[in-house]
Amino acid sequence: LFPYTTLFRSQRAEIAALLNGITDDEARANLVPSLTTVLGLVKHAAFVERVWFGHRVAGRSRAEVGIPDAIDDSFRLADADTIETIRADFLAACDESREIARRHPDLAETFPWRVGPVSLGFIYVHMIQEYARHCGHGDILREQLIDRRPS
Repeated sequence: LFPYTTLFRSQRAEIAALLNGITDDEARANLVPSLTTVLGLVKHAAFVERVWFGHRVAGRSRAEVGIPDAIDDSFRLADADTIETIRADFLAACDESREIARRHPDLAETFPWRVGPVSLGFIYVHMIQEYARHCGHGDILREQLIDRRPS
């Protein structure tokens, strides 16, 4: 598990760090035609944690886990969403995922997915790849936000 968990821990930290050094208004700023914002990326990452670990690995329903059915909804921001609340929710989702994963130490154990069963090892690699992509998106958005600040 070591290489997977070490890389995954690093990617999770990078996702949380996307919110460092920007304001709530900047975190909500929509700079692209999609629903993607820095705050929305971190909110989506909490959703991803719950989809893969709470729903698929733990076998709970999406309703039990408290996640929407549509992926786009995982990026939508509520008025009450702030850097503080979204970061706390993401970190809580990561804690929940680690606890679930601790009960499933076998990387070959399989879980249902829309294309067929996938192993826990697959899930780790998939999450690392997804977070790496989202960190890249977030880095670009942060760069644009910081560049827009008055000198």
